[in-house]
Amino acid sequence: MTDQASVATRPAGGPAVWVGRLASLIRYRFFLYAGLLPYLLGAAWAHGMVDVFRPDMFWIGLGGILLSVIGVETFNEYFDSRMGTDRVFDPEDLPPMSPMVLYLGLAAFAAALAVGIYLTTIAGWPILLYTGLGGMAAAFYVGPPIRWVYRGLGEAVIALSYGPLMVLGSLHLHARTMDWAVIGPALLASLVPGLLIMALAVTNAIPDYHQDRLVGKRNLVVRMGRERAVLVYNGMALAALCVVALGVALGLFPLACAAALVALPLLYQSLQRARTSWQSPRAFVPAVRAIVRTYVVTTVLFTLGLLAEPLFGLSL
Repeated sequence: MTDQASVATRPAGGPAVWVGRLASLIRYRFFLYAGLLPYLLGAAWAHGMVDVFRPDMFWIGLGGILLSVIGVETFNEYFDSRMGTDRVFDPEDLPPMSPMVLYLGLAAFAAALAVGIYLTTIAGWPILLYTGLGGMAAAFYVGPPIRWVYRGLGEAVIALSYGPLMVLGSLHLHARTMDWAVIGPALLASLVPGLLIMALAVTNAIPDYHQDRLVGKRNLVVRMGRERAVLVYNGMALAALCVVALGVALGLFPLACAAALVALPLLYQSLQRARTSWQSPRAFVPAVRAIVRTYVVTTVLFTLGLLAEPLFGLSL
């Protein structure tokens, strides 16, 4: 039953309130997990495996990534609000989303595109390709007219954006080559963050199963159910760790990258917790935290392993 007193005393949507809400949309954790880590992995591959690093391009590209993340966050919040995703069970819990959120997202995407075009003039046409594909994935994830997540392609789009597109785009800023001898092994490496971020996307959707189903989102959790989704997200994360092991065994990755496999117990912890708590969003939180740690530990140690190659020459 709604608490009328609390509703009556809820702050009005004045400018100061909306400024605070806009600032809260840009979650630093999302930038660190989804944006920064794959970008650093691509730069580390350029430095450790191709022996080239351009600091000016690195910092300009990082600015473009930050702008893109702002665009993604604001678009997701705005269009989820418009579709009623966040108010399915508590329709009066949140005030309507201000159009300012949409305008902020449009401005961020426009600025990110400008950065991409500038970098294209220096590093070549592949940057525009990565920028364009990444922009389409980000802007239309929940935004019209495509709405990837409502068409059952949300997880695949996330994996592509924060895996191959992010890593290879970052690599190209420094290496500026489309030679398969360089791109091929890097593409395999990009599957590590791609599969892990896809697993994280599935994990995050498990507590939101009922509201996503009611608003028409056709993500993997809605289509296969929460219990099966637990096995799927753990399988995706395990596949990422298998990519690390395979790449090291084939000599495509430095031996130091095998340190990323220490994340395996964290993945097992997430599986054990999720198997008994998938029906309770509150009890499921530790499983989410464990898969986040799996992603961070794996990606960071894998990246450090690449940087160790020129320092110590650790390879098979």
